[in-house]
Amino acid sequence: MKRIAGQILGGIAALLGLIWMGQGSGYFPYPEASFMIDQTIWIYWGALVFVFGLALFLIARRISR
Repeated sequence: MKRIAGQILGGIAALLGLIWMGQGSGYFPYPEASFMIDQTIWIYWGALVFVFGLALFLIARRISR
């Protein structure tokens, strides 16, 4: 159960990080009135969350059943 939960949370965190990077860079301007669009700081926060999510996902995959 920990393995599946870790993989799901890691995948969601990685996806969220990619979305934040897209909004911060202006490539994903949704919603239009978001305070995150074209704000460089959100590229960095997104990268940090993406790396955390990826690490969580990979660690969860290594947990023995």
